Amino acid sequence: MNLLNETLTKITEPNKLNMEDTQKYVDGLLKPVGSLGVLEDIATQIAGISKDIFSAEIKKAVLVFAGDHGICEEGITSAPQPVTALMTNFIAEGKSGVGAISKQAGATVLVTDVGVNAELNNQKVRNKKVRYGTANMTKGSAMTKDEAIKSLEVGIEIANEMIDKGYNLLATGEMGIGNTTPSSAIFSVFGNISPEEVTGIGANLAEDKLRKKSDVIRQAIEINRPDPNDSLDVLMKVGGLEIGAMAGVMLAGASRKVPVLIDGFISSAAAALAVKFNPEVRGYLICSHSSAEKGALKGLEIMGFKPYLHMDMRLGEGSGAALAFNIVEAAISMYNEMGTYAQAGIEVV
Repeated sequence: MNLLNETLTKITEPNKLNMEDTQKYVDGLLKPVGSLGVLEDIATQIAGISKDIFSAEIKKAVLVFAGDHGICEEGITSAPQPVTALMTNFIAEGKSGVGAISKQAGATVLVTDVGVNAELNNQKVRNKKVRYGTANMTKGSAMTKDEAIKSLEVGIEIANEMIDKGYNLLATGEMGIGNTTPSSAIFSVFGNISPEEVTGIGANLAEDKLRKKSDVIRQAIEINRPDPNDSLDVLMKVGGLEIGAMAGVMLAGASRKVPVLIDGFISSAAAALAVKFNPEVRGYLICSHSSAEKGALKGLEIMGFKPYLHMDMRLGEGSGAALAFNIVEAAISMYNEMGTYAQAGIEVV
């Protein structure tokens, strides 16, 4: 709890003066005002986080966290739970979608086991296991309060370690069969909306199981009664260990003034938790893409986020965030490399 509290106390709002100055500078680049759209928005946001990034070597990392879910006992997934361990190893070996996309982007992928229901015995996977999967949340809390805190602190620890190594652009990713279910539950609680509005097919779930999935989420919320004003309570009762760890990365990024790219649906649920802990965290998060998962757009709407890429992706793993690294670097390049009207001796009214 000490690390979590210390991290929260270090979070301040982004530098609005830097953002205003950067917006004026971007408006004066050799282009019509606003003509580079999202790139201009990203550059201005980054300036509010830390203008040092514009003059630094960009070091990128996708921090992937893996965990299993007791809710799988309810038969609401299309893939069996052992796939979590299998895919975690594949991600660590660079053989998954996020590995391929991160390689193209020149980004490191670091995989951490925070709650896989198996022993992985893979030197490329960090072992920070809090427990062997969450409990079945239809029968009580998904985890204890101490376990929820520990999952957050694992993410904080990993993020701080990478930042200390010079990484200044982070992204979050995950692996966990069944983790769209707690993600839907989180958004259902925070948005005070029915599970049906934020419950999708996950990894190609059949229609009959989709209806059951919504029912299971409703049951879990009714049994546990998570407090929508208490992020830790929501995580403990209906969350996931890898979701907590991703939220921890976001809290650490905000406390260290490092931007964090959020990925798809599950990563967005982690972002919802992080922002509920401290609303200023929002300014340090870059929403990479609009997941094709049904609840993703609704979840982003609840949070007030605007996704930049629309690629019909719903793989997870951090794949969409890894793809967005290129967009962020393009925004930085725009800021650093374009000339200005003032340099050209042109006065624009």
